[in-house]
Amino acid sequence: MEQLPSAMCARRATRSVRVGNVLIGSEAPVVVQSMTNTDTADYIKTALQVAELARAGSELVRITVNTNEAAAAVPKIREQLLKMNVNVPLVGDFHFNGDRLLRDNPACAEALAKLRINPGNVGKGSKRDEKYASIIEVACQYDKPVRIGVNWGSLDQSLLARVMDENARRPQPKDAIEVMREAMVTSAVESAEQAVAWGLSPDRIILSCKVSGVQDLIAIYRELAKRCDYPLHLGLTEAGMGSKGIVASTAALSVLLQEGIGDTIRVSLTPEPNGSRSQEVVVAQEILQSMGLRAFTPMVAACPGCGRTSSTFFQELARDVQNYVREQMPSWRTQYDGVERMTLAVMGCVVNGPGESKHANIGISLPGTGEVPVAPVYEDGQKTVTLKGDHIAKEFIQIIDAYVARTYTRKAG
Repeated sequence: MEQLPSAMCARRATRSVRVGNVLIGSEAPVVVQSMTNTDTADYIKTALQVAELARAGSELVRITVNTNEAAAAVPKIREQLLKMNVNVPLVGDFHFNGDRLLRDNPACAEALAKLRINPGNVGKGSKRDEKYASIIEVACQYDKPVRIGVNWGSLDQSLLARVMDENARRPQPKDAIEVMREAMVTSAVESAEQAVAWGLSPDRIILSCKVSGVQDLIAIYRELAKRCDYPLHLGLTEAGMGSKGIVASTAALSVLLQEGIGDTIRVSLTPEPNGSRSQEVVVAQEILQSMGLRAFTPMVAACPGCGRTSSTFFQELARDVQNYVREQMPSWRTQYDGVERMTLAVMGCVVNGPGESKHANIGISLPGTGEVPVAPVYEDGQKTVTLKGDHIAKEFIQIIDAYVARTYTRKAG
C-alpha cells in the first residue's frame, strides 16, 4: 500500500504521531482504521475480528474497553494476534471509567498502542479533571499516544454552557448550530492543551471531532485545522447503513481530504446483520484510492451497461475480477512491488470497450448484443489475444496472473 504523489496534501498536520508501527500525520500517508463490534472480553472472537480487519487493510484497529473483563482480555488479544502473525496496533476505546480500568489493569495499558478518550464523558464536575488527569498520567507512564475524540452526542455540557454564555454576550450572536460547532472545536483544543499541561507530549496527541452531518463535519474540521497542528482523525459518527453511510462518509471525507485536512480516517458503517465488519475498511481504502491519495488494490473500471449489453456476462466477469484481485492482494502484496497500482477494465460492448481497455494495464472488451462473439484483450495498450468460447472468465484471470508475475518486481526474500 503506497501513498501516491498529490498536490492535494497542502495542509496536513505538521506534527506526526507514531502508533505502534504506524506513523500518522506530517508527510505520512493517510491511515485507514476500523473498530471491532465483538464483546472484547471474548478475546478469541475479538482477535479473529481484529485479524479480519487487519487483513482487509485496516492499519489500526480499535477495541472497546468498558469493563474489567474487557481490560483483562486486551493482553490476551495481543498475544493471540501475534500467534496469527498479525501485528496491527490496537487502540483502546475508553468512556466513563477509563481511569479506573487503566489503573487496575496495567497490562492492558501496556498491550495497547494508543488510548482513545472522550472529554465529554471522562467525568463530571469536580471529578472530571481528576479522572482525565489520571488517564493522561497512564499515557505518560507507558508512553502511549492519545486520541482526544470529541463527539456531539456526548459533548461536555459545562463547556457547551460556557460557549453559549459567551455567544449570548456577542453584539451579533451566532445561531445554535454555529455555537455547537464552536463548542466541539473548543473542547478538542482545550482538552489537548490540558493534556500537555499535565505532561503529555504534543507529539503524542491526535484530535477528532465526530458529528453525523456532512456539512457540520466539514465546517468543524476546517476550523479545527486552523487552530491546531495536531494530526486529525476524520469520520462521520453514526454514518448509517449501506449506500447512505457510504455516500455520506465519502461526501464529507472527500471534501476535507481534497483540502489537505485529515491524517487518518474511519468509515463508521452500520453493518448488515451478521455482515462483515471489513466493508468499512474497503470503503475507506476506495475513498483514498479514488482520490489518488493512496493505492491499496488494483482498480477495476467496468461498463455500467445499456441496451447494447443485454447479457449479464460482463457484469459477472467484472464482479469476479474485482473479487479475485482483492482476494489475491494479501499474497501479491508480500511478493510484488507496485501491483496495487495496476488498472483493469471489463467492458461490455464495442462503443467504448476497446478504447477503455487500451487505457488500462489489462482490459477486455466483451461482445455486446448482436456483435461478433469474441473478446479482444489489451495489455498496456496493445491487443495481445482474442478470447472466445465458454472459458473467457477463467482465461482472462490467467492473463491477469501472468501479467502480474511478468510485470511487477519480486520482493527480496
